[in-house]
Amino acid sequence: MLEGKLVNLRVIEKDDLALLADWSNNLEFFSDMWFPQMSKTDWEKRYDSFTPDTKWFFVEKKDGTKIGTIFHFLNGNFMEIGYILAPSERNKGYGSEAIKIIIDYLFLSKELARVQVTTGVDNFASHRILEKAGFTKEGVIRKSAFIRGEWKDGCLYSILREEWKEPKILTKSV
Repeated sequence: MLEGKLVNLRVIEKDDLALLADWSNNLEFFSDMWFPQMSKTDWEKRYDSFTPDTKWFFVEKKDGTKIGTIFHFLNGNFMEIGYILAPSERNKGYGSEAIKIIIDYLFLSKELARVQVTTGVDNFASHRILEKAGFTKEGVIRKSAFIRGEWKDGCLYSILREEWKEPKILTKSV
């Protein structure tokens, strides 16, 4: 488990996939996110295909309440991350901290030059928390995701190792 001040990140196990299926089929939870609806069986297939460089975590409050997910996967020569929080838990600092924790974890545990994330062009809350975590907007990726029957543009953000410099949340090597 990766521990922060507000939230912890706990690796998702196979027994947790039913909750992920519930969340991914809840249009309020994934209202404008770049994520397909998936059954528990779909999640099991995806889980079984994970490589060592793919990891999903629950974002949990200190009392153990699961409020979202954050994940990373290898995309060429760099890591990409993605995240989602329950609508009722947004704008409380949990997402910002979860992003800082995962960035600390990745730069402390892997030889990476960069970590990147793509978010919707109109997802201004996500833009803000990425910038607070030290990410830089690199540009717009036109028609990069097909969501609810239409092509959407995305914003590409990244953070380089030299911009990160040192852990923001994690205090021990992982």
